[in-house]
Amino acid sequence: MSRPDQTSYMLRAAAGDAGRAYKRQLIDLLDIQVGQTALDMGCGPGTDLPALAERVGDSGTVIGVDRDQAMLTRARERTDGLHQVEIREGDVHDLPIEPGTVDRAKIDRVLMHVAEPADALAQLHHVTRPGARIGLAEPDWDTLIVDAEDLRTSRAFTRYTTEEVVRNATIGRSLARFAEQAGFRVETVLATTPVFRDFQEADHTLGLGRNMQQAIDAGRVDRERGHRWFTGLSAGPFYASFTLVSVICSR
Repeated sequence: MSRPDQTSYMLRAAAGDAGRAYKRQLIDLLDIQVGQTALDMGCGPGTDLPALAERVGDSGTVIGVDRDQAMLTRARERTDGLHQVEIREGDVHDLPIEPGTVDRAKIDRVLMHVAEPADALAQLHHVTRPGARIGLAEPDWDTLIVDAEDLRTSRAFTRYTTEEVVRNATIGRSLARFAEQAGFRVETVLATTPVFRDFQEADHTLGLGRNMQQAIDAGRVDRERGHRWFTGLSAGPFYASFTLVSVICSR
């Protein structure tokens, strides 16, 4: 299976029940005030920018930063007419933001993909003000479980996902440590468990088919066994889940 269009993938993942719930919680815990400057670091297609704009009000500023042109285009379309939103092209390792100017910031499922998570958090510390509040949310893919009669193949799928598919697959469990090492004070650590009962939704979000095919092609799973595993999942009933870690910290 080919990798899905990333902008559509992110929008669909955010629109699901699990996506909406943790995003709302993360933004609520940021305690954004009217007139503040809020940063969405790695904003993607701008899923959360309207909600941030609502919190800062007409007198505040929301800055969305991403390096992907397709994401930036969708983010600009999504925030057309929201005068307080600024979309900036940039890398999380070198933020296009003046030092000490951000009051609130969030990083949502970005650090698992970046080359140097510690450097990205150091950049975030550089651009935030003293007293700023920061929200981080990342999965821990070692905790991915997929129910199947063939438990051995389910475990092989999770190992392959962790070792080969996601760059920083266990970043969720390390978030609090990384935040403290970057100079932030950790205030809250939460763990939630998104649950998938719909096979099609899980296949889209978790990459069941495409990642299993990659594992087969890499010789990590027997071809017949992998195809039988995937076919069995699609026949249902279905269950999969993983742990998502959210950290709220201050500067």
